[in-house]
Amino acid sequence: MRRAVAVASSMAWLGFLAASGVWAYEATTVANGGTIKGTVTFQGTPPAPQKLEVTKDANVCGTEGVKVSETLVVGAGGGIANAVVRLSGITKGAALQPPAAKPTLDQKVCQFRPHVVMLPAGTALSVTNSDGILHNVHTYGEANPPVNKAQPGFKKQIDLQFDKPEFPIRVECDAHSWMKAWIVVQDHPYYAVTDASGSFTLANVPPGDYDLEVWQETLGRKTAKVSVPAGGTVSTAITFAAS
Repeated sequence: MRRAVAVASSMAWLGFLAASGVWAYEATTVANGGTIKGTVTFQGTPPAPQKLEVTKDANVCGTEGVKVSETLVVGAGGGIANAVVRLSGITKGAALQPPAAKPTLDQKVCQFRPHVVMLPAGTALSVTNSDGILHNVHTYGEANPPVNKAQPGFKKQIDLQFDKPEFPIRVECDAHSWMKAWIVVQDHPYYAVTDASGSFTLANVPPGDYDLEVWQETLGRKTAKVSVPAGGTVSTAITFAAS
């Protein structure tokens, strides 16, 4: 019974995307799909993390007076966190499933969490205020209408709708100028955000040749060619260097 309900929900959601014209991608059954595993790393010595001055609400935002920018986070082994990886130009593959839980962007200790949030097109994003002080949610979308809303401490949740595929969408808090994050609105399931070690995985990819695109907010974009074997795994490494 639960499976039937889940399938019905998924089909209804996919029908919404098709009817609204936001999704040109064709969902199909993937036979003998392969896997892409990879890393995104920084070559050489990365720049020192930028310190951000906390200019207000120190009792909530932190009494240390500074925060560390997340515009470029490089781990001990050179892995770059929070880079967005996707198959560029893929038009057919596994269905993009509705999220198991509503995607959330939290405002906690005057930072957005997570720094990069992904959600399928046609989905609402829950922006929460865990700090209990005045924040402001300001998005800079183009395909999706920009939003500029105050979120007082008593307003714990604001839902924002993103109907069209788009990335990256910058998010800022006008009340706390150092607060920044990014929204990725997916048009297919072959997206990932790198973890703290710079690693990512794309699973159930139809066998074939693809362009793998990597975007990092400070370093820009890179593409790499990958050939996905039927039922197998291909490994790839993308390297950025200081410009």
